[in-house]
Amino acid sequence: MLESMVSLHSHVTRLGVLDIGSNTVHMLIVDAAPGARPEPEASTKSTVRLMQYLKADGTIKKAGVAAVVAAVEKAMGLVKEYEITQLLVLATSALREAPNGSRILKRIENVVGQPVTVLSGVDEARLTFLAARRWYGWDAGRLLVIDIGGGSLEVAMGSDEDPTVALSVPAGAGRVTRELLPENGIANDRDLEDARRNIRKILEPMVEEFPKSKHPMHAVGTSKTIRSLARLAGAVVRQPGRVDTSIMTIDQLEDWLPRLAAISPDQRTALPGVTPERTYQIVGGGLVIDEIMKALDVKEVEICPWALREGAILRWLDQFGRTSLGF
Repeated sequence: MLESMVSLHSHVTRLGVLDIGSNTVHMLIVDAAPGARPEPEASTKSTVRLMQYLKADGTIKKAGVAAVVAAVEKAMGLVKEYEITQLLVLATSALREAPNGSRILKRIENVVGQPVTVLSGVDEARLTFLAARRWYGWDAGRLLVIDIGGGSLEVAMGSDEDPTVALSVPAGAGRVTRELLPENGIANDRDLEDARRNIRKILEPMVEEFPKSKHPMHAVGTSKTIRSLARLAGAVVRQPGRVDTSIMTIDQLEDWLPRLAAISPDQRTALPGVTPERTYQIVGGGLVIDEIMKALDVKEVEICPWALREGAILRWLDQFGRTSLGF
């Protein structure tokens, strides 16, 4: 009997997830088995900020193509080092929307040696929701997940593992910063209000589709931008016997945003939680989070450690993972 129980988690896969996003290219290596928690083995991340390489029509400039291909080549070094048995390669909004995205994808596929899965915004929302649901469990009830990337914002809500609503709009932190805020990274009150007005217009289709009759029992935020803001403006909640968590209220966020906007991006790195790769777009990301929280009447969010990459791992295990029982 003991032998049978031990064998249930004995089928471990050394799995890599390469996430090619608008802001970063991130490789995560995990030991994964059906029914078990994915255990991180290694990771590497390169900041590329594809939004800064966009032409007026959305085409990615040659320098941006070179940057993302170099980042992918660097990430693939972990594949050889850790001898992974399965690689998932995901691309999100920047490559999905760029007119020359298909040509860039072919170059990336030549580097990785396999096809790239280009996720829609809804795909991103669903995978991120799955990760959050597995992290918090069924006790969380109706779960709302807010995820902001460089190019897009995803929101999903539901009571099961598959959300009943999964939505995406082009309101990522990098996009909003590039299109709606001053180039020098410093914004006054008028700049912020103008940006907010435009953000609300972008969010309108998402807000209109959101069910008005159901309010989430538990709202969570994912992505580096939200984690950075929570470390700066939120509070850590100690949980005996469980992983400590961070909570950020809308009041805390709104208190910090004007102060962040008033100082230069270089100065922001001296603040807790503001990393060099996020300093330029953290105000834009914060404005988007603030506006979507207000629109959905959410007073606070808890920061979820798992997001898109973990969701992709869990989905792969659900579909292709096998135990000794064969199911």
